[in-house]
Amino acid sequence: MTSDRILLGVVAAPHGVRGLVRIRSFTEDPMAIGSYGLLSDEGLRKTYRVEALSAVKGAVLARIEGVADRTAAEALRGLRLYVERSALPKTSEREWYEADLVGLAAVGRDGRDWGKVVAFHDFGAGTTMEVSGGQASRGSVMLPFNDEAVPEVDVAGGKVLVDPPSGVLPGGNEKEA
Repeated sequence: MTSDRILLGVVAAPHGVRGLVRIRSFTEDPMAIGSYGLLSDEGLRKTYRVEALSAVKGAVLARIEGVADRTAAEALRGLRLYVERSALPKTSEREWYEADLVGLAAVGRDGRDWGKVVAFHDFGAGTTMEVSGGQASRGSVMLPFNDEAVPEVDVAGGKVLVDPPSGVLPGGNEKEA
């Protein structure tokens, strides 16, 4: 599921009284969020020029052009910042943008339907892939996004192959054969 726009970060909170903000950056190098040119909001209603100033706990301290005080910075809380795909570097063979995987079918090694990839999360211990809506998953399931749990990604074929670790199945069941 390719999109022409990729989510680069989210304004987490204001910082201080001079209009600075903390941004949760989803770029490989968090400080690079300001190097992609103009970013836009989800509805393409407004563009933003971001200058990354420093790394702070779990975020990037940044200045957004035109935001001069805490009130203006507070109004941006939760703002999702997007960039045109064409501004991003090409991916290598075993590399994808998460946006390209959302919506793909998740299929077990045994052919069971795990649903669709609905989101990616990083809670500090590595990226997890959330799948939901399948017969095998019986709800929403978080899988580690690594070669063991997701051994194959086929964007062109519209699917990811999943091999969930023990204990992932609802109710704490062990991995089923």
